[in-house]
Amino acid sequence: MSTDDPDPDKGWYFNTRTGQVEHLKRSRSIDLLGPYPDEATARRALEIARKRTEEADRADREWDGD
Repeated sequence: MSTDDPDPDKGWYFNTRTGQVEHLKRSRSIDLLGPYPDEATARRALEIARKRTEEADRADREWDGD
């Protein structure tokens, strides 16, 4: 279900529910990762999210002294 926003966000998004990249017309925000600057980066959204999570987990362990 896409929105028909008259002034859409120009970013690119990855839809976690469908696995598709979206631009201009977007689905519900809860299903989206982004915005990303371009389509290729949006296609790597899960990889980017995984890397950021790993980095945050590592920082948490270092902060906790583990």
